[in-house]
Formats: sequence, C-alpha cells, structure tokens
Amino acid sequence: MNQPNNLRALTLAQRDRLTDQQRHKKSERIAATLLASEAVLSSFSIFIYVNFRSEVETVSLIRSFLKMGKQVSVPLTRVAEKRLDIVLLKDLDRDLAPGYCAIPEPTEEVAEARTISAEELDLILLPGSVFDERGGRFGYGGGYYDRLLASIPGATRYGLAYELQVVKQLDLQPHDQILDGIVTEERLITFPKPPLEQL
Repeated sequence: MNQPNNLRALTLAQRDRLTDQQRHKKSERIAATLLASEAVLSSFSIFIYVNFRSEVETVSLIRSFLKMGKQVSVPLTRVAEKRLDIVLLKDLDRDLAPGYCAIPEPTEEVAEARTISAEELDLILLPGSVFDERGGRFGYGGGYYDRLLASIPGATRYGLAYELQVVKQLDLQPHDQILDGIVTEERLITFPKPPLEQL
C-alpha cells in the first residue's frame, strides 16, 4: 500500500486530469443519485462543501437542496483554530466570497449572523482525496473534517467522489473517521453504522 501522501497525490493528479466536461457529467450523475437517496430525503439540515478545483461539483446540488426547503449550511475554515464553522447559506450568489485557499466560503458578515452548532446537522456531504470500500477516507491532510465528524458521531456522513478516487482498502489511522456512504458517478455504497457503544 502506498503511503497516504503518495496515494493522495497520485489520486488527486488523476482527478485533475478529468476535463471540465467529464467532471460536469460525472457530477450530474452523482447529484441525481444523491437527490433520490434516503439520506437526503430523510434529512432536513444538510452540511455540504462548496466545490473547488477538480472536486465533485456541488453548486447545482446546493440550489436543489434550497429549492426542496432544506436547511443548507457550508463550511468556513478557521485556520488559526483548525476548525470548520458551520454557516447557513440562503443565497449562493450573495453569501460567498473567496476564502481559505481561494475556496468559496461564507463572508464574515454572513458567518456572524448565521453560524449554527454541529448538533443541528442531519447529513454531512464531504469531499476527500481517496475513499475505500469500507467507508474509509483520506482528506487533504488538514484534519478539518475528521475533527468535525468526531464531534458529531450521530450525523450521517457521505463522501462525494469520482469512481477513480475509490480503492479497495486504505491504511487508516485511529483519527480517520468512517463514512456511512460514498456516492460516485457509478454507484452508491452504504455502510452499516456500528453499535453506539463502538462510536
């Protein structure tokens, strides 16, 4: 097995090689699967990343969730505190501005008025570099999502990925959080939750 950083770099290089058209088509398939899933249909409060670079596109998903009457929140990266704030999104075109690493994030004004607690979330949709068929995930190395997930073990967590990002098995560390599902352009993989005493 490659070291995590090598595997991350190789997989992200592959993802970056997808054309805009390929990414868009695959993202549309992922969105269609997700919108029909029980995880989305049964959730009210949904936390979702705003896509950046070659990640699975989420803007159309966010618009769909808002139209469905969902409570939609997105991350604001607090680098000094090494955490993600959860900020309610009402208007994609007005609420976001380039933030950490130029990722579209809520403005400070929006964050001040609309930051909510992690306990309010029903469903978390997150990006990553590599995923495995047991629910394992490698992020981008900052640990932001792992810390967030560790703080709310009860919320359902799904990774959004292109099929090329999914491998059989990752060499996980104790801090790596396990997902409840992964959605790719080809399949929806779900994993049974462990008994509460194991969380």
